[in-house]
Amino acid sequence: MVACLTARVCNVTGVSFLAPELVGKRLELLKQAVPGVRRVAVLWPPGDVPERTAKDLLKGAELAARALGLRLQLVEARGPADFDLAFSEMTTERADALSVLTGAMLFHERRRLAELAEKNRLPAVYPWREGADAGGLMAYGPNLADLYRRAATYVDKILRGAKPGDLPIEQPTKFELVINLKTAKALGLTIPQTLLQRADQVIQ
Repeated sequence: MVACLTARVCNVTGVSFLAPELVGKRLELLKQAVPGVRRVAVLWPPGDVPERTAKDLLKGAELAARALGLRLQLVEARGPADFDLAFSEMTTERADALSVLTGAMLFHERRRLAELAEKNRLPAVYPWREGADAGGLMAYGPNLADLYRRAATYVDKILRGAKPGDLPIEQPTKFELVINLKTAKALGLTIPQTLLQRADQVIQ
C-alpha cells in the first residue's frame, strides 16, 4: 500500500511476500527432493514484477545455486504465448528441474505450467501452494490467505485514519511446504521420507 503526499514523497506499508529471500530455499528443497539435479531452469516473467524485485529474485537464485552447486538457466516468459518456446529451451539445454518465480501471470497460468512441466519430465517448484495443487511437484512460500487477511487489517487501519508511514511493513509468519506425490509418481521420483515429514501437506 502506498500513500503519496507529493509527487516525490510517498509512504509505503503493507505485508512483504519475502519473494527474493525464498528463492534460494526453494532451490534447496528442490535439490533435496531430486538429489541428482544439476541444472535448473528458472522461469521468470519480465515486466510482470517491479524491475528491482526481478533483479533481487534472479540474484537470490544465482547466489543460492552457487552455494548448492547448481547451474541455472534463466528463461523468460512475458505471456502464455511464450510457454512452448520456453520449455523447448529448457529441454534443449537439458535442464533437470524447474523453479518458477513469482508473478501474477505465472500464478494465473499455474495449471498449464504444471502440465508442460510434467510433459517435459521436469520436476518443478513453485512459490505458492496453488502451484502444487495444480499439479506441480512441490511448492514453498508464505500462506497467501494469511497474507491477504493481514493486508485487510492495514486497509482498515488506514481507512480509520492511520498514517501509512506509521505502520511497519510486516514479514510473513506462516510458510507452507506442499508436495504432490501424484506428480512425483508420474515423473518416476521417490521423495525422501525426511522431506515428506517436513511437509505441511502431501497431495496423494
